[in-house]
Parts: sequence; C-alpha cells; structure tokens
Amino acid sequence: MRFSILPAFILLLPLAEIAGFVVVGRTIGLALTLALVMASFVIGVILLRKQGIGILRRVSSEGRNGVMPGRELLQPAMNVIASLLLIIPGFLSDLIAILILIPPVRDFVWRAIAKRFVVVNAKGGFSPGPQNDFRDRKPNSKVVDLDEEDYHRDPKPNSPWSGKHLGD
Repeated sequence: MRFSILPAFILLLPLAEIAGFVVVGRTIGLALTLALVMASFVIGVILLRKQGIGILRRVSSEGRNGVMPGRELLQPAMNVIASLLLIIPGFLSDLIAILILIPPVRDFVWRAIAKRFVVVNAKGGFSPGPQNDFRDRKPNSKVVDLDEEDYHRDPKPNSPWSGKHLGD
C-alpha cells in the first residue's frame, strides 16, 4: 500500500492548530490570541476580494482549452490559496499562507508543479512546454489519449444497461 503524506497532513492539521492555539494562548493571553485570529481572517478576506475567485476560473478555463496555466496565472492563484488559508482559523495555516506569499517560495512551487502539467491538444499530441516533452514521458504513465472512436461503443440490444428494458 502506497503511503501519501497528504492524508496524514489533513488528519494532523486540526490537532496542530489546536496545539498552536494552546501555546500562543498561554504565551500572549486569550484576548491577544483571539485578536490575532480575527486579524488574519480580515486580512484573508481583503486579500481574497482583491484577487477574486475569477483567477481560479481563468486557470480552470485555460486548462480546459488546452493551454498550460503559466506563471502569470500562478501568482494570483497562489494569492487566492494564501487568502483562503488566512481565513481558516489557526496559526499553522497562517504560517503556510505567509510562506506562500513570499516570492522565492512561489518560484520553488512553480518549478515543482510545472513538471506535472500535462496538456493534450484535442487535435492530438502534446502541447510543447517546459512541463512535458513526449520523449521524456515514462513508459508506465497514466495519461491515455483517446479519440472519439476509441471510447464510443454501440449498445448491445439485450443488455440490461442499454436503457431499453427500463420501462418494460
């Protein structure tokens, strides 16, 4: 069984946030702890309104159109992610959001995820770009390029799944 760090992170994040509240609350007091949580919420909302959800829609539509989202779209999209992390109450999520807002961290993230983008033209073939070159593809890759005739099939007349027997 393959272990992924993301599920463990998602399970441990609430516990880490609670521990952060306890540590910060003991250090600076309840009132200042709540003030910090509210301040990060307000900053997150302001940042989210500034960037807007429109950038995420633009990234999604460019991906559907076969265009690889570039750096110019990644920067505002990462601002949106950082603002959402600031809205979530907790100091660990705020720390991650602040890291995301630092330009060298963004460049590191871009280099890490640019290799993982796979853009396929509807006309066939891979779009050229820094993220993939078809010669560098692994032989056990999970990307399957199908034409319409590859995934089209005629229904069998006696099949219970064809829909002809449902109203009988």
